[in-house]
Amino acid sequence: MKIGMLIWDSFGKEDMREAFVKLGHSVEECPFLDNGEPEDTAAVKELERHIKDISPDFLFSFNYFPIAAIACKNLGIPYAAWVYDSPHVRMYHYSIAFPTNYVFVFDSAVYEEFHKGGVSTVYYLPMAANTERLQKMMDLKGFSETIWAPRHQVAFVGSLYTEKHQFYQRLTGISDYTRGYLEGLMEAQKTVYGYNFIQELLSDKIIRDMQKSLPMKVRPGEVESVAYLFAQYVINRQITALERSELLSLTAEKFGLDLYTPDQTVELAGGSNHGALDAYAWAPYVYKTSAVNLNITLRSILKGIPLRAFEIMGAGGFLLTNFQEDFFSHFTPGEDFVYFESKEDMISKIDYYLKNEDERRQIAESGFQKVAAGHTYVHRAKEIIDCLEI
Repeated sequence: MKIGMLIWDSFGKEDMREAFVKLGHSVEECPFLDNGEPEDTAAVKELERHIKDISPDFLFSFNYFPIAAIACKNLGIPYAAWVYDSPHVRMYHYSIAFPTNYVFVFDSAVYEEFHKGGVSTVYYLPMAANTERLQKMMDLKGFSETIWAPRHQVAFVGSLYTEKHQFYQRLTGISDYTRGYLEGLMEAQKTVYGYNFIQELLSDKIIRDMQKSLPMKVRPGEVESVAYLFAQYVINRQITALERSELLSLTAEKFGLDLYTPDQTVELAGGSNHGALDAYAWAPYVYKTSAVNLNITLRSILKGIPLRAFEIMGAGGFLLTNFQEDFFSHFTPGEDFVYFESKEDMISKIDYYLKNEDERRQIAESGFQKVAAGHTYVHRAKEIIDCLEI
């Protein structure tokens, strides 16, 4: 089978290409610039020409692009999209319901939302890790835990959401009432894992006040609400920024912390900020050599397992994560990974597992074996193809 792949700056594209080839298929790159709107007829026609030149059995992309869905519908070929961003507002375009679509989402809550809305073209598919590639990296001649061992025993790799797109800081003109309400709402949400109540508690009055400082509007062809945009892109992002800062500061103070984040201005007492780290080329070494790898999930991911968690386990690292419901459908807590339910619980478990190396290593090995046995890109590629029934 020939698979056309939209090529853009996405994580995992090389791993997915390799997975398709391992299954006996050929992969052809489809030129793609993410600068055309679905309503731009010329842009749609141009993409159609590129697809025709390849003549694939189906088109694949990471994340969902309405323009690709429209082009594939016009050409009568399946379009498979695997969404790893959250939120991913493009999914709320009317084209999502096209019968030629097969849209896979890593968050079961998003799958449930679309199916409750009668959209049958959305499927649940967790993220993955290329355990074979990650193991080869660890086995490279010259690799040494002494060389790569971090200064501290606890590590976090990821954004603190202090670098860009800080929409919440633009809410300079809101009333004292609105600011107090939002701050109280965020503090309340920080104490709760497993259920996100932000969107349902944004009243029309609050939204109108926020609109004065930060106008939000639904784009043509999309059906999401303005409340969704404020909840996911503004409030949940700000909660994540506050939560990561608080939890990482507390960790650094008590245990030390190796932080790998784009914002090099961040200073944590007791921690070391090493700056940005290439997630593909270098992060796996940190995951493997750190005693404890923290995952603090972006709050707009309601139930899903973040890609970072699969990468940590796939590299053979020990994972300590906040509670996320989807973990329990695929992994066993205390056996493959460990989760925390509060900042006090997080500190207690870091302390425990730093003192119990054998147990920690056993959990890391079990997590790796579980990912290798059922959660690689080859497994996911097969699941996608089986779903298409081509």
